[in-house]
Amino acid sequence: MVSPALVLPHEPDERWHLARQLGVEDAVIHPLEIGDGRTQWTYDDLQGLSNWLSEVGLNFSVLEGSVPISDRIRLGRAGRDEDIEMFKQFLRNCGEVGVPVVCYDWMAGVRWARTGAHVEARGGSYVTEFDVTKTRGGPETLPDATHEDLWEGLEHFLQEVVPVAEEAGVKLGLHPDDPPRSSLRDIPRIATSVENYDRVLDAYDSEYNGITFCQGNFAAMGADIPETIERFGDRINFVHFRDVEGDADRFVETWHDDGPTDMLAAMRAYERHVDDDVVMRPDHVPTMAGEDNSNPGYHTNGRLFSIGYMRGLREQARSDG
Repeated sequence: MVSPALVLPHEPDERWHLARQLGVEDAVIHPLEIGDGRTQWTYDDLQGLSNWLSEVGLNFSVLEGSVPISDRIRLGRAGRDEDIEMFKQFLRNCGEVGVPVVCYDWMAGVRWARTGAHVEARGGSYVTEFDVTKTRGGPETLPDATHEDLWEGLEHFLQEVVPVAEEAGVKLGLHPDDPPRSSLRDIPRIATSVENYDRVLDAYDSEYNGITFCQGNFAAMGADIPETIERFGDRINFVHFRDVEGDADRFVETWHDDGPTDMLAAMRAYERHVDDDVVMRPDHVPTMAGEDNSNPGYHTNGRLFSIGYMRGLREQARSDG
């Protein structure tokens, strides 16, 4: 059964205390930068943050964002092996500090993409959208990149790093491409379908080579969410709880209780098929009244609502047996 978690900043603020007041014990750290303009973690960064979290009763459960994977690694370009060695040391540092899960992605060039951030939803709240027709034009970023490059890069990466992850005790969770299209701005993408995830997991058969199960992305793929949770089961190492209306070409985020996915059925599937130590955080929440929408999808009020909703679903799923 999954455990509700919150994504928190890497330095203490009121959100740390709100998490504890909600009864949340697991912290997901997702900074855009660590400080002084740096975007990669040192051992001292990790240990210092772990100490801070422990002092307020929070577990450093997942690290996502600022993960040292370069496009040289993703595309199998010259210099990738030196970069992979840096990632291996990063995993060893995480293991020594006791960080059990690292979430990473395989999006080269253009990363997470949205084309609108002020789409009105329930009660005048704001959600984000993606519309591929609004992404046309612009310079070519990686004109020579191919799907085969990305597959070779990922399979080489997994062969190199999963044994280190096993030794360090740090599970990997590959996040889907967001949006999960076969290409974006003519840059190929591969973490885009249930079948492609089968290939990812087959590339190195280990519980340490796993999935960040981002529900919204799998929904945009057209996947049946409860069936896919059952399919991947113990290879799900981390969960993003969210929903979207639409498909990979065009979708809008929804309130967690107001989208097309049967969220109770999804929670029942987690209860039955996913390991007890897997954490789940709400993702891409609506911006609510009084919030300035300066960080779309990640303001506080929507996350508080979502945690309560997730807890209610979990209680119902548990009572169902």
